[in-house]
Amino acid sequence: MEKMSKTVSFSSVSSISNLSALPSFNSIPSFNSLPASRLKQTFSQSMMEEALEAAETIIKKWDPNSQSYTKIISMFRNSRKEAKEFIRCVRDLRKAMHFLVSQDSKSDKLVLAQNLMQIGMSTLEKEFFQILSSNRDHLDPESASGHSTISSNSEFEVVMENDDDEYDELKKAGESISQVEKASALVMSDLKVIAETMISCGYGKECIKSYMLIRKSIVDEGLHLLGIEKVKTSQFQKMDWGMLEHMIKNWIKSAKIGVTALLRGEKLLCDHVFSVSITIGQSCFNQIAKEAGLNLFMFPELVASKEKKPHHERIFKLMDLYAAISDLWPDIEMIFSFDSLASVKTLVLSTLKKLKDSIHTCLKEFEVTIHKDSYKELTPEGGVHKLTRTRMSFISSLSEYSRVLSEILAENPLKRNTRLLEYYFTSPILEDEHVNNHAFSVYLASLVLVFLCKLDTKAESYKDVSLSYIFLVNNLQFVVITVRSNRLKNLLGDDWLTKHEAKLKSYAAKYEIAAWTNVFASLPAKTSTKLSPEEATTCFKRFHASFAGAYMKQSSCVIEDAKLRDELKVSIARKLVPEYRKFYEKYLLMLRQDRNIETLVSFKPDNLENYLSDLFHGTTIISGSSHSASSSLSSSSCCSIGCVKN
Repeated sequence: MEKMSKTVSFSSVSSISNLSALPSFNSIPSFNSLPASRLKQTFSQSMMEEALEAAETIIKKWDPNSQSYTKIISMFRNSRKEAKEFIRCVRDLRKAMHFLVSQDSKSDKLVLAQNLMQIGMSTLEKEFFQILSSNRDHLDPESASGHSTISSNSEFEVVMENDDDEYDELKKAGESISQVEKASALVMSDLKVIAETMISCGYGKECIKSYMLIRKSIVDEGLHLLGIEKVKTSQFQKMDWGMLEHMIKNWIKSAKIGVTALLRGEKLLCDHVFSVSITIGQSCFNQIAKEAGLNLFMFPELVASKEKKPHHERIFKLMDLYAAISDLWPDIEMIFSFDSLASVKTLVLSTLKKLKDSIHTCLKEFEVTIHKDSYKELTPEGGVHKLTRTRMSFISSLSEYSRVLSEILAENPLKRNTRLLEYYFTSPILEDEHVNNHAFSVYLASLVLVFLCKLDTKAESYKDVSLSYIFLVNNLQFVVITVRSNRLKNLLGDDWLTKHEAKLKSYAAKYEIAAWTNVFASLPAKTSTKLSPEEATTCFKRFHASFAGAYMKQSSCVIEDAKLRDELKVSIARKLVPEYRKFYEKYLLMLRQDRNIETLVSFKPDNLENYLSDLFHGTTIISGSSHSASSSLSSSSCCSIGCVKN
């Protein structure tokens, strides 16, 4: 791509929209199609002789076979005034030849006129070739591609009312056109008027031969500089996917320039130059662009055909390729609209079909991968599973291709367990099949559902129920955050988020019950009568033992989301600390005479809060303020266990 930008400029001219404001060669009277009877009325003997005399003077002056200086210079570059006169004389010469044929087909003057016509055509052929070869910058395809249409009334040619004021006329007619644009417009209309003149005089073959030779070389060179080369199938099949990914990325960039600037501009330029004859224009462009078009689109065809069952991770480059070609399709249809170029469009449509099939296969393969997942390794602390990250990353990336996948799934939907979807949650995406992205939204919803069911199965592998709920909390929270933070939110909808956030709260509540019920139950009920010192002692021991056991077990768990971690700790503390504080303050005085009071009452309410604040980091963390209490945590546990045994 860098090579392209340094070597060939596709932006020398950005606009020719004001061509209609400039004077036109078409204002020269043309008699090419007049019948003989009309010629007699409009053309007299004296006019015929004047036309021959004028034509002989200027045509012989610019005879490419003469020895004069005109043999080596360009008439159109040297004197636009004289070039205009030359075109006028050639057209009048043709009119004179029609007149002579109608009067005397064996006339010597007709022979002279024919010889002059041959010389004139040789001159115009030379001029045509020189203009084409020396004005590559001014005939840059993007000069024409900036506009989808160039009408026959909008050509700038070189006939003006005041020949001595050509520059002033140009300035007045095209003030809004830059100097470069003016130059491009002049070159394009010079080519057009020469092509029209030669074709109308029966010398179209000589004209298009020069055009095809030069313009085909420009198109081929442009594609080469863009990195578009003909790829051999045998070599392509040996390439690994890593190399292909790089090539796909480069091809997408190059194809956009190749189609929208190079080929589109070439089509418009060809249509403009040969607007006098659609047939000739079609034939000419076919010779220039057919091979180039087939070479350009052969690469994506080979990619689409490489594997019948591509790995699901390759779907993204395939979708990039599909999207790029789909975006270019309107230009492709316009550029290759002729029947003679149908093979290019056929190749493109075939490629799109194969890419669709490959993408569809990747989607099915990914879902099967989730179903068949046998990855038994679990996170010991109940954190976010590796597969949760990879699967949700993949699903999130899919959501960025909603246009492509909506189109593909609308045409060929994957089989869905609709009953399971409806049982699991009700969402607008299941109800209205006419909304945008409906098929894709349903697919994503079912894909996430399949994965969540897989997480439920994995959670059952934990021996500790509380840890299984920690696992579900972490992983569902990761899924919800992922959905909320990208395009999945729009595709799955607020209803989906609401229901799964409620499910997340349900998992958190079940975790509290599984992990902390024994601790809550170790404190006396609010309605119980006042405890005796012995009963209070037993209650303190029971609470210390249950809390120590729960803390030691839960301190190895992790809640990865900071906000959720804090919410869960606050929820536990609100249920536990106030009740313990009441119990502590009520019975501490009763037991103050006990010699083992410090060992017995090892947790102060504030220490309890410190311990709870250290939870869910994946390791036992003892803060400085609770260090003294931590030393008694183990001993109080042993003491309590001993009491229980007794």
